[in-house]
Amino acid sequence: MRRRQFVSFLGGAALAPLAALPVYADPPDGCGVPIARDDGWPVASVNGDTLIDRGALCRMADRLVASSANVHAVLVARGGKLVFERYFRGSDEINSHPVGKVNFDADTLHNVKSVSKSVASLAVGIALDRGLIRNVNEPIFSFFPELSDLRSAEKDRLQLSHALTMSMGLKWVEATPDRNYDNDEVRMQMARDPCGYVLGLPVTAPPGQEFFYNTGALTLLSAIVRKATGRPLDEFARETLFEPLGITGFEWSRVRGDSDAGGGLRLRPRDMAKIGQLVLAGGRWNDRQVVSKAWIETSTAPKIEATDGQSYGYLWWLGRSLLNGRKVHWAGALGRGGQSIRIVPELDLVVVVTAGHYQDYSPQAFQVQYGVFRDVLRATTPPG
Repeated sequence: MRRRQFVSFLGGAALAPLAALPVYADPPDGCGVPIARDDGWPVASVNGDTLIDRGALCRMADRLVASSANVHAVLVARGGKLVFERYFRGSDEINSHPVGKVNFDADTLHNVKSVSKSVASLAVGIALDRGLIRNVNEPIFSFFPELSDLRSAEKDRLQLSHALTMSMGLKWVEATPDRNYDNDEVRMQMARDPCGYVLGLPVTAPPGQEFFYNTGALTLLSAIVRKATGRPLDEFARETLFEPLGITGFEWSRVRGDSDAGGGLRLRPRDMAKIGQLVLAGGRWNDRQVVSKAWIETSTAPKIEATDGQSYGYLWWLGRSLLNGRKVHWAGALGRGGQSIRIVPELDLVVVVTAGHYQDYSPQAFQVQYGVFRDVLRATTPPG
């Protein structure tokens, strides 16, 4: 049984000021230069990008190696081009089972944990674009007539939008150690009917009033996509999202027959970067509109105040950092253990980090992957 844990992602670090970019010597030839592959990514040459300080990024990568930070990959895309790519060796887990040290490379699938939620948001957007789901105001119980015995006047107010914004107002305990069974995510996955487990939880607040992180919302969304499209979420995403992006290899585990939309996806980091670039480009990839621009804009717009100074859209985290005294806003798909896709529209920038801190709930574990993002910002020349 795979179990996951949500950790507070920001810890106030997002507004730490970033120092001005110092002048460095030229980087070693080829350091962090992406390899050209037949996967749709245009790549930078050694001296082909003046908007990123490759020397700074190479030194950052060397520090990660020296400090045994257990970061597994760092990828940076700027201006629609992959400009930095570096893989490392570190300890990993697959479905909560330790697999020891792994030499990561461009072909290694990686647990993305709750990054899966943001990918699920894109799939929901495609289903809405195609009219398979009418709108985000659809009552959740309209998709689950078989669970009508769980309805109440309070729960009848639950809408799809409340699942997308983590504001269902149902009692949920997830912030416990991963192997501690006092965890609703664990109990949900062990239940005969996971959706019935979620909708049977007691009400603690009116829907839409409070942000409260609840992976059970994704169990409902996965089932809703299956019911609306006639296919499990992973199959629907494969045809409508992954294939248009040229993502040919992925794994998406299932729980009781439904795709584990809360955290069961495994992707290559280059494909994680494609997800980020798709969002940055308003739903387009290589001149093809994969997801409507309207969905990208609404799903990455603030809907509710979240934690640690962040907002939340439709399964996207929305934060800000200070770069040379000015605020830089980003949208993020964030997953436990150090997995992240951050999109910075005003810098035309996508940053992907993978790591192996799955069982580390300390602030230091977050600081490792956020520190990588901070260093990339420092090494990025603002436009204009």
